[in-house]
Amino acid sequence: MNAAVLDTQALLWLLAASPKLSGPAEARIAEPGSELFVSYASVWEITIKYANGKLELPAPPEPFLLDQLTRNRIRLLPISISSIFHTGQLPAHHKDPFDRLIAAQCLRHDLTLISADAIFDAYGVRRVWCAPRRHGHAVEDRRLIK
Repeated sequence: MNAAVLDTQALLWLLAASPKLSGPAEARIAEPGSELFVSYASVWEITIKYANGKLELPAPPEPFLLDQLTRNRIRLLPISISSIFHTGQLPAHHKDPFDRLIAAQCLRHDLTLISADAIFDAYGVRRVWCAPRRHGHAVEDRRLIK
């Protein structure tokens, strides 16, 4: 399976067509036949941050995310019980429960992660770097916030 998971920040950068999304990340997202996922953990994190006033979105999370995920052919990655249990087996490299769960999901389901956060490397997660790109344009066929 040619599948990848966008972490929360990478998803938000994609939705905003941000220049912070790297060239390699854009290429991975636009790859023909690629399946893109976002974890329910990211949806939960975005919802909490929006409710706490720490994240601005053009609309409340439910209509905004459901619309944008559909428009961009991004599927939701359910949280399995095995992934939850796997978080307890991970070394204590990171205290963020959302990131730990995303790492566990990637490891349990053999998925590549699109993320700027190098802490995932410590868990052995296959990662495509999302550092700021030097030049180029946002992903044309998966551009969000339309």
